[in-house]
Amino acid sequence: MAELSLHNPGAFTLLTMASLLIPNEKNAEVGSPPVRLTNLGKIFWENLGITKRHLLQYYADVSPWLLPHLADRAMVMKRYPNGANGEFFYMKRIPIPHPDWIETCTIDHGNGNIIDFPIIQDLSSLLWVINLGCIDLNPWYSRCEDINRPDFLHFDLDPGPGASFAHVREIALHLHDALDTLGMPSYAKTTGSRGIHIYIPIERGPLQKEVWTFAKALAQQMESMYPDIATAEYRKAKRPHGTVNVDYNQNRWGSTLASIYSVRPTERAAVSTPVTWDEVDNGVELEDFRIDNVVERLEEVGDLWKPVLGKKRVDLGTFLPQKKTATERPSKRAAPSSKKSST
Repeated sequence: MAELSLHNPGAFTLLTMASLLIPNEKNAEVGSPPVRLTNLGKIFWENLGITKRHLLQYYADVSPWLLPHLADRAMVMKRYPNGANGEFFYMKRIPIPHPDWIETCTIDHGNGNIIDFPIIQDLSSLLWVINLGCIDLNPWYSRCEDINRPDFLHFDLDPGPGASFAHVREIALHLHDALDTLGMPSYAKTTGSRGIHIYIPIERGPLQKEVWTFAKALAQQMESMYPDIATAEYRKAKRPHGTVNVDYNQNRWGSTLASIYSVRPTERAAVSTPVTWDEVDNGVELEDFRIDNVVERLEEVGDLWKPVLGKKRVDLGTFLPQKKTATERPSKRAAPSSKKSST
């Protein structure tokens, strides 16, 4: 597979592993059900010569490994209409019109604010979302059938000013050790942007607020044990210089993080990629995994995060105080209609 070239954009190639090829045309209709793809020649990374077609082809290639991690989850759309260097905006509500074969998740945000989110259930719906100008994918932590009870506990390790990625790796290993002590299997991935995400698969049961409360307590413990390099301070202005934020607050209801195998709008089109703890210990770097080499890695090692979706999950309830009655927010999943559309 060709290396990304920062100095010769025309040299960029993407070795495809998928049976579905995105045509080298201005617009095209692909897949089943058919989805219309537009402006395929639009440059999304000018320095690398990466087009919208390259981005769509990447997601088609990784879809066998990616789709199980997105299934049944509301998707927040982060749209970059002018590519990785352009301005972006978040969009929660599915655009109208949209293909009637796309499933939606209806979530009540309170005060009459009811939002229909798209759900990515198959390759066609994945390509439809990417075609909107989404570079990375941001799914909910809970499934649509119960949006109040996540099946992940996670930490976003984010370096502040004066902290390096080496500090992020160090904190990740300390947190891994702490979770091991608690009997909690944990899985790491590079964010593709600045840090490392650590996920712990949990049994659905505790409410999102309870998961957040546990994450906060553990983050504060990390800060207490490693005050020179770790902080759990939510306010950026209050974080000590040279520390890594053990961000527990991403566990709050309605928040999202860039998903596994998401391309990030960075200079070298890095990808959020699962890594082993040995790789973290041996000095993995963010830019080791990019749009041009992740598919090849997947062919070699498979999905290192397959256990995150497995049946072996932590019963977080055993670590929580006695539950109190809490107000839950309703959701409703809408199946696609029987008609087909390529809107």
